[in-house]
Amino acid sequence: METHGLTRMFGTKTAVDKVDLKITKGTVYGLLGPNGSGKTTAMRMLLGLLKPTAGEALVLGTRLPGNAEPLKRHIGYMTQGFTHYRDLTVLENLGFIADIHDFGGRRKRARIKELLDTYDLAAQADKFAGEMSGGQRQRLALAATVLHRPELLFLDEPTAAVDPETRRSFWEQLFDLVEGGTTIIVSTHLMDEAERCHQIAILDQGRKRAEGAPRDLMARVQGRVIEVSGPDLRSVRRHLSTTTGILSVAQVGSRLRVLVAPETDDPQATVAAAVAEFAEIQTQPTRPNLEDVFVLATGERVAERTA
Repeated sequence: METHGLTRMFGTKTAVDKVDLKITKGTVYGLLGPNGSGKTTAMRMLLGLLKPTAGEALVLGTRLPGNAEPLKRHIGYMTQGFTHYRDLTVLENLGFIADIHDFGGRRKRARIKELLDTYDLAAQADKFAGEMSGGQRQRLALAATVLHRPELLFLDEPTAAVDPETRRSFWEQLFDLVEGGTTIIVSTHLMDEAERCHQIAILDQGRKRAEGAPRDLMARVQGRVIEVSGPDLRSVRRHLSTTTGILSVAQVGSRLRVLVAPETDDPQATVAAAVAEFAEIQTQPTRPNLEDVFVLATGERVAERTA
């Protein structure tokens, strides 16, 4: 899958701005960015649900815009919110989706049974969707989305409202799909979730700011993240936040994570000099994470974080 100069405007506002993507078959590709960064708009253009203002995309051999209708039987789309019928049971919801995709008789029953087993929904088969927990509804939504075995799966912030254990289980199910040959495009604003992807694109204000494997992107930041420890960290943080060359300062437990600008020759020396007036302060380089990559890519300061 590829996009070239993909652009979408709503009036005078540019939601997606000349975005180029290249997505390899059989991988998980993440669109990482805050709310309003253009992730959902980009997805909807790739789905053929929204016409680009400019640019084009090649999706499963089909050129967009135009010709989107044949794609419907080959793609799946799981939206942010639960969009299935809360007053129908799990079986009724899956049966309805099977009918939409022209599954009938024995094929329909076999596929629904397979999904109930795969997504651990057999015990909830006769339960109304509205009475299920968030994690159960998420599994039902995924089961319904993949019922027709799509080659390409779009997931729009699919784990925003579930607990960490459910999220881990959900991602294991995604990798099972990838192993079977499915290509998955997932949007998220969660850094730890983006790290699970094979490749990511960082979007901000509609533009692609960085792209690559998470490990490779983090390697480019190596040496620019300095850990600061010692007493009175709140005062140290306030001081560092106003220091030239410091892009972000975030408190994590009893330490500060300090991200230094790329043009700084010696990041650790820069931070050490900045905190020299404080007593008993120690500094040392630490492993960068995807949040650091995001700050460098977008030029934005990450909001203060305490743990």
